[in-house]
Amino acid sequence: MRIDVQDLESQRIIDRGFDAGQGHVFRFWSELDEAGRRALLAQLAEIDFALLRRLTDEFIRPGASPLAEKRLEPAEFIPVPRTPEQHRAADAAKQTGEQALRQGRVAAFLVAGGQGTRLGFDGPKGMYPISPVKNKTLFQLHAEKLLALSRRHGATIPWYIMTSATNDAETRAFFEQHDFFGLAREDVVFFQQAMVPALDENGKLFLDRKDHVFENPNGHGGSLAALKQSGALQDMRDRGIDLIFYFQVDNVLVKICDPVFLGFHLQNEAEMSAKVVEKIDPSEKVGVVGRIDGELGVIEYSDLPEAEKRARNPDGSLKFRGGSIAIHVLDVAFVERENEGGLRLPWHVAHKKIPHLDEQGNLVEPAEPNGYKFETFVFDALRDARRAMFLEVPREEEFSPVKNAEGVDSPSTARRDMVNLFASWLEKAGVTVPRNGDGTCKTPIEVSPLYALDAEELRQKLPADLKLDGQPLYLG
Repeated sequence: MRIDVQDLESQRIIDRGFDAGQGHVFRFWSELDEAGRRALLAQLAEIDFALLRRLTDEFIRPGASPLAEKRLEPAEFIPVPRTPEQHRAADAAKQTGEQALRQGRVAAFLVAGGQGTRLGFDGPKGMYPISPVKNKTLFQLHAEKLLALSRRHGATIPWYIMTSATNDAETRAFFEQHDFFGLAREDVVFFQQAMVPALDENGKLFLDRKDHVFENPNGHGGSLAALKQSGALQDMRDRGIDLIFYFQVDNVLVKICDPVFLGFHLQNEAEMSAKVVEKIDPSEKVGVVGRIDGELGVIEYSDLPEAEKRARNPDGSLKFRGGSIAIHVLDVAFVERENEGGLRLPWHVAHKKIPHLDEQGNLVEPAEPNGYKFETFVFDALRDARRAMFLEVPREEEFSPVKNAEGVDSPSTARRDMVNLFASWLEKAGVTVPRNGDGTCKTPIEVSPLYALDAEELRQKLPADLKLDGQPLYLG
């Protein structure tokens, strides 16, 4: 098959595709109109064929060395405070973090490129309604936390939101529709992460339309490059920001710009920090912070040998117990340095079901995995940090993701965890909360971040005669 066109640049793109062994993507060329041909060529012009060859050699062809052959060790972390000394250290860190917030040094960075497909929801995951009484969306909950934080500390906390090609337009429209949830629109900055093609078992591209190659977002590690390429890093510099609080859209309990976390990061002179929760069940499928051949990182569940998953310390705790929850603080200067000469995070592969066109141009939805998706992970940047810090936090206060339609990490467990957290705040303020035999609350409770961000603020604002009467309680 040979395709000749008049335009030299278009011919160059076509020749590159054939030279890379991907000429099959032109098999419907004769059926495409001018707009379709332009769209296909524009997409191919952005594809890094040298990278695809490297990914094929590294992941699809046999011979890759498994992580199990590397030396794996757990990483140390600052524990949840239990002793008076630990509480004093946390209080000092909080004061340091609050000062950074007052000085306007902190930006919030939300990774929100995902869709709600696994939840049975057609739209960006951030638009999923989740709060237990008012059914506020994930986006609204995060926005209200930021607005409350800005008011508390008397400083703007700009919000950078990374979308993807699949949900960017819908996300922007949602914020416009809701008037940015009370935030100043100039302080909410959207940009897209890059996409990367998937490959079949032979290293070939998939078409999902006759004029389009199937691509997926390049993973949350792509966020660091996107910060640079979008101009967001420069915008931060222009605003006097030197600290980035990184979080993902689906954690309903995230303490955005937590001053304790920020303070420990600063006190330890860390360039990148991570929050962890204690892993108790060896079979919980969560990555753990550790050292891989001496380098800091997160060891994925699938990469940890079975014996190490179950290994325990003398006190009975798991040897590898610092479960990563995808919450980080990064120095702006560190992200700038990571981008010098191009970001070089390692790639990870997943065997997935890839929708594609067959030879007749019909869309096929495979029943079994038929190809490979590639991603980079932000936690792999830990190995490049001159200093890093890990902080353990209570799971029941800070981590409840919405990932599955039912069961573990589902909307029902997230709502339950929110209600339990708010109930614990009420109980600390002296309010009696009716509970079921299993300890769960008998009635839904929701506290707006604009009413109180924590138990102490709630205690100061609660009416003295508050009693729960069996009806849903909303404080906002």
